[in-house]
Amino acid sequence: MTSDAGFRVRRVYDPPESADGRRILVDRLWPRGLSKERANLDEWLKDIAPSSGLRVAYHAGEVDFAAFQGQYEAELDNAEHAAAVEHLLGLASDGTVTLVTAVKEPENSHVGVLVAHLAEQGHEPRR
Repeated sequence: MTSDAGFRVRRVYDPPESADGRRILVDRLWPRGLSKERANLDEWLKDIAPSSGLRVAYHAGEVDFAAFQGQYEAELDNAEHAAAVEHLLGLASDGTVTLVTAVKEPENSHVGVLVAHLAEQGHEPRR
């Protein structure tokens, strides 16, 4: 599926920009200390985030980033996550989608893995 649409990545704590298009929160947990109004989201897509077990194992240091990445990529291919991936791809076919997250370094988190997965599907991230 090829489209002129793309994905951007931003922190949810940053003010929205006109170039954001649709703003989709891709974290499993709601960002700490942030109101729904300030987040200015179009959607909260919890099902695209890593499973709670994988998230907890990674943050506890039980798995390194390489193992986390491999396990999350496998999750993105399972039925629960695949539906959410297809939903994002469908949104991107209509215009820019900004994936927003609370993590400090999105490129070194589940968001970086997600963006790479979406790029494999034919959608490159936008800056």
